[in-house]
Amino acid sequence: MGQRKSMPLVGVVMGSDSDWDIMRHAAAQLDAFGVAYEARIVSAHRMPDDMFEYAEDALPRGLRCIIAGAGGAAHLPGMLAAKTTVPVLGVPVPSKYLRGEDSLYSIVQMPKGVPVATFAIGEAGAANAALFAVAMLALHDAPLAGKLAAFRKKQADAVLATKLPE
Repeated sequence: MGQRKSMPLVGVVMGSDSDWDIMRHAAAQLDAFGVAYEARIVSAHRMPDDMFEYAEDALPRGLRCIIAGAGGAAHLPGMLAAKTTVPVLGVPVPSKYLRGEDSLYSIVQMPKGVPVATFAIGEAGAANAALFAVAMLALHDAPLAGKLAAFRKKQADAVLATKLPE
C-alpha cells in the first residue's frame, strides 16, 4: 500500500492493515481503469489528528473522492466526511463477531447534512465503491467514460452469452 506515481484522484483509506484484504478490491478496480489513487492507513481511533489532516488536505491535493473502509464502530468514513467536502464512499469491512453488520449500520446511519455514500459489506462493496468513483470521474473525462461503457458492455455480453443447462 502506498502512493501511486501520478497525482492521485482517489484516496483509498482504511483503519488498519487488516482491512487491506477487503480494500484491495477497490484498488484493483481503480488499477483496471487506470485511475490514479493512493492507499493509506488512517485510523479514526488511533490517529485522529492525522485523519483530520488527511480529510482537510484532500481537496487542495486534488482528490476527487475518498473510498473509506472501516470495520466495527466504523467511524472513519463519517469522520472524514465531517472534515471535507470531497465525496466519501464508505465500505463496511466485515468484523469478527457481527460479520460487518455493525460496520454497515455505523456508516449508513450518518446524520442529516453529513452524507457518506455507503456500499455493501466486504469485497463487493469495495469493488462497487471504486466503480462508483470511476463513474463520478467519467462525468468529466471522455476516455474514462469510454472505458466504463466498455466495461459495462462486457458485463452485459457475459450475461447474454450464458447458457443454462437443459
